[in-house]
Amino acid sequence: MTTEAPAKQAAAKPDPAAALEKLCRTAVTNGIAALRKVDADAAQDLDAQKRDSAATPAMVIVGETKRGKSSLTNALIGVPNLSPVDAAVATSSYLEFEHGEQHTVQAYVPGNEVPVPLNPTDIRDWGTTLGQLPGGVRPPRRLRITHSAPLLQYLTLIDTPGVGGLDALHAEVALDAVSKATALLFVVDSSSPFSKPELDFLIEASKRVNFVMFALTKTDAYPGWQRIRDDDIALLQTHAPRFATAPFFPVSSRLAEMALTMPPDAAKTLIDESRIAALQHALIKLGSRGNILQQANLLRSLRSEFIRLDLGVMENLKTLSPDPQVTEKLKEDKKRVMKLKRGQNKQSNMALRTEIQRARVEATSRLRTYVTKLQDELLNKVEKANRGEIKNMPTEVDRALHALSVRLSQELDYRFKVLADRALSQMFPPNELAQVIGRINAQLRMQSGSKPRRETSGDNAMLVMSSAGTAMMAGRVVTMGAAGAGIAATGVASVALAASGVGIGLAAAAFMMYRRKVSQDRQQAQRWVREVLQETRASLQEEIQYRFTEIEYTFNLALDDALEKRGDQLDKQIAAAEKALKQDNATRAKKKEGLTKRHEALKLKIKQVDEVLAKARAVLPKTAEG
Repeated sequence: MTTEAPAKQAAAKPDPAAALEKLCRTAVTNGIAALRKVDADAAQDLDAQKRDSAATPAMVIVGETKRGKSSLTNALIGVPNLSPVDAAVATSSYLEFEHGEQHTVQAYVPGNEVPVPLNPTDIRDWGTTLGQLPGGVRPPRRLRITHSAPLLQYLTLIDTPGVGGLDALHAEVALDAVSKATALLFVVDSSSPFSKPELDFLIEASKRVNFVMFALTKTDAYPGWQRIRDDDIALLQTHAPRFATAPFFPVSSRLAEMALTMPPDAAKTLIDESRIAALQHALIKLGSRGNILQQANLLRSLRSEFIRLDLGVMENLKTLSPDPQVTEKLKEDKKRVMKLKRGQNKQSNMALRTEIQRARVEATSRLRTYVTKLQDELLNKVEKANRGEIKNMPTEVDRALHALSVRLSQELDYRFKVLADRALSQMFPPNELAQVIGRINAQLRMQSGSKPRRETSGDNAMLVMSSAGTAMMAGRVVTMGAAGAGIAATGVASVALAASGVGIGLAAAAFMMYRRKVSQDRQQAQRWVREVLQETRASLQEEIQYRFTEIEYTFNLALDDALEKRGDQLDKQIAAAEKALKQDNATRAKKKEGLTKRHEALKLKIKQVDEVLAKARAVLPKTAEG
């Protein structure tokens, strides 16, 4: 009896992680149910966000070139050379490693609806800068690799392109991946502290990712790695304080790989010295708690909705004040809204049209700047290139267009947000703006989702442009137009573009033309680069014109609907205020009591969400000792 009781008690002891996940799920379920009673549209949006949560967490690996990202990927998975490693080799495609019983490889080529099946031995040819692709085949944007490695049961690893390090264009591509990550593994080495490009990248990444871990590589080659780690932490405290407490994991991928070929006793020693196991365990822990992190993201969205509802309750409380001036102000607001609505019905809102034209000109100007700078960079590369590099120039240009697409996505997203702010701030006071933006967002999603997608390409075209949705992870051409990078709550006009992004890349004809006319001729290569970028600018200028024309039409419809709903809301508030003037103090006090209870209930929900979020943060791995 005495020996069995403790065993039973131990077996019955609840798992803290399971309890925390249950707590988060319950909070999300109850929160959405509560929200559905008062705002069905907002609850529907959260239901969609919940359905879209990835089943397996994604760890995106980023870092400067030659920091050892691919070697680290192989060490973590436990398979030498799975991700191609060579001093002269750099990853040119996203390598996405997922769990599967069989070792398979699929290449997602821009413009192809169906991925190309490959052999594992083809990864170097299809996924690196030194690869030899079959004639007429465009470089893939992503390779999807399945493997039975135990680590991949818990999370997907994504090795990002390392060519060009974190320079301006390639940083944009890596940041596009970061925005879709459950977490980020930033790879630095032990030779020196953070460089300025790395810190700049982290500062930008802090706007897009919730959690970062650092892998400090090559510790076997640099005995003073502890000092470099401390210097890195000091730099983070100064330049990127949000990540100053992020965990650092010192590792040696080389020792971990050597251990795979050694006898068991020697292998254990090398594994211990490599410290790779500590990082593997941290990733497994993070992956096993991925559901908690996803639920926490949903809770953050719920918290925003509860705050919005609470602001509405506070506004209604004001109408219970028996003050004639309150009623008159509401009536003036109603007149203003109806005047705006009449202007919208006639499509004579010159302020909106002026701002759309201004945003169009600004976007076109930035496009011209981007393409001019890109052309100068590519022509300079051709000038300095050896024969082999000239031969591979189409791959370099295609990769540059990929990065240009991502940069333009972010540029257009920014322009649309500025457009919405400029136009709407002239129509609505700050206290109404948030509500109007929410209604316009919902309407734009519905309108843009029902529009047919526009596709343009030709048999002899040097470019491929097509509607593609979110392409980086979907394996098609990269989108141009704010594809899902955190715009649900802040962007207005940008939402319409997100539903029908535009991809751009080199067409097969451009590769064939290069091989037929250029060969290794430097001047012919420069002429080809100019032709490609001239067509790029012309095509994108046309696309920008089309998109802004589309957004003007959709924006007007959405704004008209928002004004109609705002007018109805003001009618109810006016009626409530006028009724309050006629009611006695006891009746007003009773209604005020009801609204106050709702206000307190919403405050309590926000507090409860905050408490669960605080507990969810406890699942994150701790800093490795070293």
